[in-house]
Amino acid sequence: MTQLFGTRIREGHPHPRGAIWDGAGTNFALFSAHATKVEVCLFDPSGVEELERIELPEFTDEIWHGYLPDVSPGMLYGYRVHGPYEPEAGHRFNPNKLLLDPYARAHVGALTWDPALFGYTLGEGDLSFDTRDSAPFMPRCMVVDARFDWPGNRSLVPWDQTIIYETHVKGFTKRHPGIAPALQGTYAGLASIQSLEHIRSLGVTTVELLPVHTFVDDDHLLQRGLRNYWGYNSIGFFAPDPRYAADPAGVLAEFKQMVARFHDAGLEVILDVVYNHTAEGNELGPTLSFKGIDNASYYRLMPDQPRYYINDTGTGNTLNVSHPRVIQMVTDSLRYWVNEMHVDGFRFDLGTVLAREVDGFNPDSGFLKAVSQDPVLENVKLIAEPWDVGLGGYQVGGFTPGWAEWNDVYRDTARDFWRGEARPAALAPRLCGSPDKFDHRGRKSWASVNFVTAHDGFTLRDLVSYNDRHNEANGEDNRDGSSNNRSWNCGVEGPSEDAAVRDLRERQMRNFLALLLLSQGTPMIVAGDEFGRSQRGNNNAYCQDNEISWLDWQAAEEGKALTDFVRRLTALRRKYPILRRSRFLIGERINEAIDVREATWIHRSGEEMTRSHWDDAGEPACFGLLLDGRAQASGIRKRGSDATLLVLLNAHHETMSFTMPPCYDGSAWKRLVATDDPGLPEADIAVGEAYALAGRSLVLFERVD
Repeated sequence: MTQLFGTRIREGHPHPRGAIWDGAGTNFALFSAHATKVEVCLFDPSGVEELERIELPEFTDEIWHGYLPDVSPGMLYGYRVHGPYEPEAGHRFNPNKLLLDPYARAHVGALTWDPALFGYTLGEGDLSFDTRDSAPFMPRCMVVDARFDWPGNRSLVPWDQTIIYETHVKGFTKRHPGIAPALQGTYAGLASIQSLEHIRSLGVTTVELLPVHTFVDDDHLLQRGLRNYWGYNSIGFFAPDPRYAADPAGVLAEFKQMVARFHDAGLEVILDVVYNHTAEGNELGPTLSFKGIDNASYYRLMPDQPRYYINDTGTGNTLNVSHPRVIQMVTDSLRYWVNEMHVDGFRFDLGTVLAREVDGFNPDSGFLKAVSQDPVLENVKLIAEPWDVGLGGYQVGGFTPGWAEWNDVYRDTARDFWRGEARPAALAPRLCGSPDKFDHRGRKSWASVNFVTAHDGFTLRDLVSYNDRHNEANGEDNRDGSSNNRSWNCGVEGPSEDAAVRDLRERQMRNFLALLLLSQGTPMIVAGDEFGRSQRGNNNAYCQDNEISWLDWQAAEEGKALTDFVRRLTALRRKYPILRRSRFLIGERINEAIDVREATWIHRSGEEMTRSHWDDAGEPACFGLLLDGRAQASGIRKRGSDATLLVLLNAHHETMSFTMPPCYDGSAWKRLVATDDPGLPEADIAVGEAYALAGRSLVLFERVD
């Protein structure tokens, strides 16, 4: 190799981490507490030829660093890290393996699976040592020019106005006929006018993207002709994955342009992030980055057998966020995506892992403390998936103030109610923001992220069309995915030409959507559910990078009526603040002078529900919720509309006679939404009149003078 840069290397600085260009050269800084030497490897523009290996000259506070003049954006690089190869002591250094920089801002190329990627010799066990060079099979890191002319300023949507729309960068546009083929499946395609117009029209405020951090396709999936479509297999926490770029060389600018266009459209961008594990797997996994840089620091290892990994994630390894440099890396990454990429928040996959310490989940963990006091992170949306596979890993409601959480209790109860398996008493707290889970330490109802479906599991269409999973396409003999779907096929498994079955399924989808958008808390809708897309009964489509997962825009044309129904519901949620209170609803009088109750539960007789009504197992699952907006208008809670609304729910299969409850003198009830027939015109219903509440339906009324 010809020395091009190494003879001029300077000591540089230990921070910031990564390869940072300053306009004249690039500073390289890499944490490794146990390495004995670190070399940065520079490659030609094609990434094939290794131009030079340069030893970083300085080691400060466990950071290896050096400054190379004239190394500019576009330079491709990687690391080789020397140190002990002692798996039984937790060390797996192997300088024959080219390693990705944990702080790399961009990656070029894709990983090619080969035995040389492993630190040990395949077939000889992980205590063996492999001397093959992995560079020909590895992606490259790239030095970047981070400059970008951000237009205007962004402002966060208040939590009580937030409606989340979960989608996938590629899947949303890959089959969109109105988007140029070269942009389909890309960041640029998602930022197109066609995409933004559809998303905005739904009335949602916040787009949550499945993982965009650089990730790896599992070898076992590739061997079956599949891919890791969802992307929960991260290997770079600072780099947007180039596979979603129309121009991979310009991935950074393309991602930023996407975010800027979303902000121009008044939409927030939230990232689904995976800091709980990496793509390197367990002791038999490849050596791609962290494992070869400082395995004993980056991963949680078995205390008595550090050769093996603690596996609280079910993926083979667990990132060690108890280590100060690892927690720093995670918070550096989060701040980077906020400050430099302008995203508006994060949803943390297996969030309990990040708050797990030696004694299990700890709400006072170092990670949660670090985030809560961070002046950047405390001002963005933080959403936890509050469970993992470790002991005590289920923690819905257990996170600290400032966090929102996915509420699977809402999901399960909603599904059970509409299939006739849950009583009104179980659903009631879910309608009110799940105060039994979240009403403590000053937390607000928005902390409950309510959802009926998510990327993981059945789509809304499949929820009402299948009793059982149908994951044969995944190549695991239909053994993968949950068998506890709480779904109901309405009498026929899969597609049906029976008009009665089809009509019932449409009604059930409207029931779920209406319940979701009329409940207190933060609603989340999954892309495609607004028009009833199907995954053919696959409830674990993580590996289906194909038409099973991609949105079918022909189905969107066929599902316009359902889409219009969603738009109507989101408009009602915006119009009536009583549907989206920050404070939890209470069923007690809060002002004796005007006899106001924010929430009153109504029996089908028109009377207030009593304990005997709640406890009567023979009662049909039919009840009402009266929401009195005068509490807000009076200034007792907060300013807002003084509208009084009435939600009637009937999960029974037969029509029930529901006596309309008292309103105010001279008032009547105006029907706004009826899921049994969304085309019904608005109509006034008199107080005391018996309303025929159709089986399996929800109706919303407003009080009118």
